[in-house]
Amino acid sequence: MHNERSFERRDRRPRPPFRRQNRHPGLAERDFSPREMPKPKGEIPEAFASNVFGQINPLIQHAVSEEGYATPTPIQEQSIPPLLEGKDLLGCAQTGTGKTAAFLLPILHRLLAQPTPTVPGKPRALILAPTRELAAQIAESVATYGRYTGLPFAVVFGGVSQYPQVQALRRGAVLVVATPGRLLDLMEQRHLTLDSIEELVLDEADRMLDMGFLPDIKKILAKLPTKRHSQFFSATLSSDVLKLAHQMVANPVQVTIEPDKPTVDKIHQRIMFVDKPNKVALLSHLFTIRPEMTRVIVFSRTRHGADKIVRKLVDDGIPADAIHSDKTQRARTDALNAFKAGRVRALVATDIASRGIDVDDVSHVVNFDLPEETESYVHRIGRTARAGASGSAISLVSAEERGLLRAVERMIKKSIEVDRVDEFYSERAEKAAGRGVPDSLPRPDWAGKKRTFGNRDERRARPARNDRPPSHQGRRQDDFRRGGDEGAARPPRREGEGAPTEGLPARDPKRHEKRPPVTAEGAGGEKPVHKPGPRPATREGAERPRRDEDRKGVHRGQEKRTPVAPKEKKNEESSEEPKKKSPFSKFFRNK
Repeated sequence: MHNERSFERRDRRPRPPFRRQNRHPGLAERDFSPREMPKPKGEIPEAFASNVFGQINPLIQHAVSEEGYATPTPIQEQSIPPLLEGKDLLGCAQTGTGKTAAFLLPILHRLLAQPTPTVPGKPRALILAPTRELAAQIAESVATYGRYTGLPFAVVFGGVSQYPQVQALRRGAVLVVATPGRLLDLMEQRHLTLDSIEELVLDEADRMLDMGFLPDIKKILAKLPTKRHSQFFSATLSSDVLKLAHQMVANPVQVTIEPDKPTVDKIHQRIMFVDKPNKVALLSHLFTIRPEMTRVIVFSRTRHGADKIVRKLVDDGIPADAIHSDKTQRARTDALNAFKAGRVRALVATDIASRGIDVDDVSHVVNFDLPEETESYVHRIGRTARAGASGSAISLVSAEERGLLRAVERMIKKSIEVDRVDEFYSERAEKAAGRGVPDSLPRPDWAGKKRTFGNRDERRARPARNDRPPSHQGRRQDDFRRGGDEGAARPPRREGEGAPTEGLPARDPKRHEKRPPVTAEGAGGEKPVHKPGPRPATREGAERPRRDEDRKGVHRGQEKRTPVAPKEKKNEESSEEPKKKSPFSKFFRNK
């Protein structure tokens, strides 16, 4: 309970700093920004002189060489030169090919090439990420590659206290890594302004420009200066996203690495057909029979399903933890750190972990549920086989997910190999997916043969429909046309086709000729004259009256009524005064 003295002490003294054990591991500006800058050790590799790494600042080259990178990836080879020149860029490459270093190294180089005095709350570079985990990972990369540069930076995202983030901005952060929500909050509180932004990066641009992030992105872009250097990077870029991205950049250089191969070739992809109720038991069985599954990420479609999978794996003696949006940021970070350290064998996550999470030596990725968004499949399996390593991806497919499986195979442009576990194999799910089963039933005769259209050249070589010979026997044949020759030759009749025609009279060709209409006189082209006959008698024996003009409206058995003359209008000069309507006439009826 607070007393008067405690409140006075809080007002007079500054707020105490956070303790180290309470610091968030993802806030890299506090853990990786020492006051004394270290000096690089060793020499720059000679291989950097022949590649794009030799074009960046030597301080950054030392940090890159200490991480063990000697050869740039294709996305880095094609992206770094135009970015160093200050050109806008749209980059699309496979997951795990080094997109973070592709945009981060040129930004650090340009900030060092044009040094300016730091101003609190006015950064020069802004990197936007869709998730907190991805923002923390980019911040760690900034601390890694910029350890010898001395550039202050800050990472801003929700779920944690904003106090250390505001302190980092007040220290004059030059580079800010942020998620859109917390960034807008700090802008509204006037802790941050974007008037001095020179570099803008949208990582995972397809998710950032989605309907959920588009309003926040537009608010942020409205605060940015018109003259800036913009970059968009992602593993997938749809046509709609490209149209919107081209409106935000000026004359961009588009770099696309292997667009026909959205997945890395070193990922061994397999599917297992299983009934939906048996998925959890199959997953636990795989951990038991396959010891090579040492570090596995399991993707679930729902948060409740992720917690259910964790409980089942823990009950079976398999160390597991979950990461999803229902958990606090502290719990999510602790689970991710335990997975990186090897204390947890299985990390069960939703799609928030499928974007940019870089964990070394992930042996397997298991899709417990296939994603509803087909592009998420590429991001999910991209958590393995990173930086040139190899890995495996297993998808558990039930009969209800046959449509999602077809969409995935259509996107990656290949059929995924089937792996069967005898105890949990579901023939029903495989038949529903349209895969061939050894003991499946043959195609019935009534279904006919499947049409094979061939390739495009074969279809073009076929004659047009009007030029093809008739493939049926019917009235369009020459010998069946009306008015044809009497002696027209008929095609030879097949055995058992139709009835014999021997002994039947010859067909008269003039039988169906058009004849003139018959008139009253029996000839000529005039219209026939119709003379009405006597009407049938009524019950009284008299002839039924005809409905002439003077009998219109008269019903049967009624006399003809005389028309009633219209009422004459009263003369205006009449002495009779008109009745005055009562003001209450609309409420009472006059009797």
